[in-house]
Amino acid sequence: MMDWLELRVFYIVSACLFWIVYILRRYRTNKQILYNWGFQRSGFKRTFLFGIPVALLIIPGILISESESSLSWNLIPVLALYPFWGLIQQFVMIAIIAGNLGSITTLKLGQNQVIILVSFLFAMAHYPSFPLMVFTFIMEVVFIIAWFRWNNLWALGLLHGWLGALFLYFVQNRNLWNELWSIF
Repeated sequence: MMDWLELRVFYIVSACLFWIVYILRRYRTNKQILYNWGFQRSGFKRTFLFGIPVALLIIPGILISESESSLSWNLIPVLALYPFWGLIQQFVMIAIIAGNLGSITTLKLGQNQVIILVSFLFAMAHYPSFPLMVFTFIMEVVFIIAWFRWNNLWALGLLHGWLGALFLYFVQNRNLWNELWSIF
C-alpha cells in the first residue's frame, strides 16, 4: 500500500505508532508479554551470531551485484533507522503471526511448517519484486529459526534493517532515504 499511495513516511510512522501502542497496552495488562515476544536482552548475542554467517554469505553478493548505485551519504541514516522498521516487521511476522500459529493446537502445525508458511507470507508482502521476495523468504526462514531458538527480536530487527537496507540499495538500486521523503 505504501508504494501505491507513495506515502511511505506516513505509512511507516503510522504502522510503527500503531504497533508501539499495541505493545504498550498489552504490556500494561501482562508484564510477561515483552519477554514472550522476544523483547529481551537474553539471547541477543546468540541470535546475532547465528545471523552473522548468513550475513557474511549474503553481503558480498549484495555488494558485487550489478548495481548502478554509488555510495551516498544517505545510506548512513538508512542503516541507522531501518532497524527500527525491521524490528516492527519482525515483531508482526514472528512474535504475532509465527508465535500465534505455533500455539494454535487445533491447526497442529509443526515448527517447520510455521517457518515456511510465515516466510512465504513475508515474501508475498514484498510482491512484485521477485528478487526481493526470494531474499525476504530466505532471510525470514533464518530469522524465525533464530527466534524459535533464542527468542530475541532485538538482534533480528538489527539484522533485518542492515541486510534489508544493503539489499535494497545495492541490488534493487533503491535509495530508501529519498523514497521516504519523496512526498516532500
